[in-house]
Amino acid sequence: MNSLIEGVKIGLLHVGYAKIRRYSYYENVVSPFSRLIYVKRGCAEVCHTNQIFVLKSGSLYLIPSYVYNNFKCEEDYEHYYIDFFEEIKYGLSIYNFKDFIYEVEAIASDKEYFERLLEINPKIAIVDTEPKFYTNQLFFKTSNTDDNVFFKNQYIETNGIISILLSRFIKNTSGLSEKETIEGDLNSIIIYIAKNLDKEITVEGLATYCSLNTDYFSRIFNKRFHTRPSKYIQQKRIERAQVLLLTTHDTLKQIAVKVGFQDIAHFSKTFKKITGNSPGKYRKNYITI
Repeated sequence: MNSLIEGVKIGLLHVGYAKIRRYSYYENVVSPFSRLIYVKRGCAEVCHTNQIFVLKSGSLYLIPSYVYNNFKCEEDYEHYYIDFFEEIKYGLSIYNFKDFIYEVEAIASDKEYFERLLEINPKIAIVDTEPKFYTNQLFFKTSNTDDNVFFKNQYIETNGIISILLSRFIKNTSGLSEKETIEGDLNSIIIYIAKNLDKEITVEGLATYCSLNTDYFSRIFNKRFHTRPSKYIQQKRIERAQVLLLTTHDTLKQIAVKVGFQDIAHFSKTFKKITGNSPGKYRKNYITI
C-alpha cells in the first residue's frame, strides 16, 4: 500500500486570495476537488464530515473532495485558497488510505507557501468566489499552453508545496496499518474495484476475492465504509465519470463504458440520482461559466 501512497499525483486547479463579504451563506456545496485554506483575517464557519469548523486567523484548513459542506460568514473575511485534484494509482484517492484531520495550527512557512504558489501561478485565481460559480469553472483550460502549469518549470515546485501542505493534515497514527488488520484486507478490495470499474462487479465476486462469506463480507464492508458494497461501487463509478467529464473530451457513451455502464440511459439515470444533474448538463455547467 505504501507504494500507492508514494505515487500520489497532484493537479493544481486554482490558487488565489479571496475577500468574502459579511453575511454570506452557501449550502450543500460539493466538488470533485479538494481545497486548502489559510485564513488571513476575519472569521467564518464551514461544516463538513459531520463537523463544524470555525475558520479563524492563524489556522490552516482542508476541505476534502466529494463532501457536502455549508459555509457561513457573518463578518468580513479574507483567505488564501488552493484547489487541487489528488489521485493515486487506478484513480484512487489518498483519502481511501490515510486518516485526515481538517484543521491545524498555521506555522510561519504556511503563508509563504501560499504566497509562493500565487507568485509562480498568477493566472489561475477564481473569477467569482461564490461556490456555485467556482465549482463550475472551466477545467479544460489546462490544455492551453500559456496557462498550463503542468508544462512550466514550476511544476515540481507547485506539486511539492501542495504535498507539504497536504501532509500536515495526515494523522500521525498509522490509519493504514490499522485498516489493513481488518479481516479480508478491504484495502485490496477498493483497489480491485477501482481497477475494474469498467467491468461488472458483484458483491458475491468481491466476497470470493476476499475468501469470505458474502453476508460477512457485506457486514465488515459496511462497518468500514459506512455504506453497502453495491452502493459504494455505484458511487465510485459516478465519481470517476465526474472526473472524466471535466478532464477529457470523451463522449458520454465513451465515459459510460469506461465506468461500467453499457446502457447510456441507465448511466444518465444513475448519474442524475447521485449528482442531481444529467451527465450532459453537469459537463455543460462546468465548461460554460
